[in-house]
Amino acid sequence: MRPLDWWILIGSLVLVVVYGLWRSRDSGTVNKYLLAGKTMPWYAMALSIMATQASAITFISTTGQSYVDGMRFVQFYFGLPLAMVILSATAVPIFHRANVYTAYEYLEQRFDAKTRALVSVIFLIQRGLAIGVALYAPAIVLTVLLGWPDRLTTIVMGGLVVLYTTIGGIKAVTWTDVQQMVVMMTGLVAALVTAVWLLPAEVSFLDAVRLAGASGKLNPVVTRLDWNDRYNLWSGLLGGMFLALAYFGCDQSQVQRYLTGRSIAQSRLSLLFNAAAKVPMQFLILFIGTIVFVFYIFERPPLVFQPVELARLENSGAAYRQVAERYEAAFEERREAARGLLEARGKGETSAVAQSLERYREADRDFEAAREEGLRLAREQRNQPGFNDTNYIFLGFVTRYMPAGLVGLVMAAIFAAAMSSISAEINSLATVSVIDIYQRHFRRQASDAHYLKAARLATIFWGAYAVVTAEFGSSLGALIEAVNILGSYFYGGLLGVFVLAFYFKQVTGNGAFYGVLAGEAAIFLVAHLTGISFLWYNVVGCLVVIAVGVGLSRLERAVPGRVQA
Repeated sequence: MRPLDWWILIGSLVLVVVYGLWRSRDSGTVNKYLLAGKTMPWYAMALSIMATQASAITFISTTGQSYVDGMRFVQFYFGLPLAMVILSATAVPIFHRANVYTAYEYLEQRFDAKTRALVSVIFLIQRGLAIGVALYAPAIVLTVLLGWPDRLTTIVMGGLVVLYTTIGGIKAVTWTDVQQMVVMMTGLVAALVTAVWLLPAEVSFLDAVRLAGASGKLNPVVTRLDWNDRYNLWSGLLGGMFLALAYFGCDQSQVQRYLTGRSIAQSRLSLLFNAAAKVPMQFLILFIGTIVFVFYIFERPPLVFQPVELARLENSGAAYRQVAERYEAAFEERREAARGLLEARGKGETSAVAQSLERYREADRDFEAAREEGLRLAREQRNQPGFNDTNYIFLGFVTRYMPAGLVGLVMAAIFAAAMSSISAEINSLATVSVIDIYQRHFRRQASDAHYLKAARLATIFWGAYAVVTAEFGSSLGALIEAVNILGSYFYGGLLGVFVLAFYFKQVTGNGAFYGVLAGEAAIFLVAHLTGISFLWYNVVGCLVVIAVGVGLSRLERAVPGRVQA
């Protein structure tokens, strides 16, 4: 990056953090530190919820995901608006009226202490692992910019985030998110405009869209039902809805956002805003990735986008040279085929267009095969079968081709997203650790100052935990998929127990407890024994929890003493 980029990056981050800390200057009690004294307006909660979900993974990995696999990932979010409407009508008023710090505190009111403890531990495991993936994403940024090893960058970033999160509470996190969301959207628009502007003069915006379509990248809706296909209309509407219900209705990192609302109406508005805005935002991010793909049709991309691995390949001898020659020839052929396709479309000759389209698609397949051969060599040298460079694609484009100033702006957007999601998740992990575990089971009667200190110490602990688990990020492939697959192993069980709590008044504590265990067991069995898409794990887990919970509760009432914890 150039000096102007560094000034914009550092200035943006300092301004956002200082503003957030200034807004949280009165967070001197547990209630204000964890719930902001329930004073937050709807727009602050709405942007905080969106910023927390739109992590650095969204910027880094989603754009790379669309570059590789097209825009069909957007279907993952089709069920989200439905989930937001349902949660606005159910979870928001229930949690507010229960006057709880955490969603799991409500489970003890409805069931018993052991169900609350079980679900709290599941959340801590799931979110603790996911935060490591979220931390690894911005570490990639530093790796690209500074050439540092992944391990060092995760330690540096983790330390900065822990420092910021420990000083501020939920109020600082929320108001910082508002500023960060503005930075994120500005960075997204700048990236899209730059990608279009850098296209060859003879390639119009409409031409770029046509080439993306010819490459199979414009595939936002797939109507064919395939249980093994991760992203189609049905998995998105049903599986995505269940995942969104669990994430926004049962995950403390999101529930804590709308628990800070000054009223039920304000909290509802925050969720409904996300219902309207999330899918268009995700579509925009994925579309940026497709335009970057078209840009690289005319500008030769590196054989491997990960710069450290590319440098290692270039020094590997004859095997690399052979692959590189094939790659260069395939790139030239694809570029000429693309130009021929655009020329044929311009002339309007149907038969010529069909022939040119087939030539282009064949050239594109050859190019992708050559690129895959390069990735295979990188995997062999790295001795890591799961390695790919998806998470480096967008960053490579930004750092190599965007003009001075805009690079810093996009980097500021990525760092803003990272700080938003990581600080929010660490804050929620600390809240559950202190309220649901420490206060409930270890220190029932202590001062407010004692629990505030415990919350700060828990923040430090979970930050260190995130640094450790981030070490595995490089082997997870596309991070946006990894974090959602990980969540789907647990969210079905969480959603199921809250459905029991909200809608099945006859279900007992034992039924809920064993229902959650059965639901989690079912998810892991389905994942191990079948090849169905991970989105369906959420449906399977939820339905098993409900079935077992209702069945055991009926058995317990029919034969008292038969079902015991």
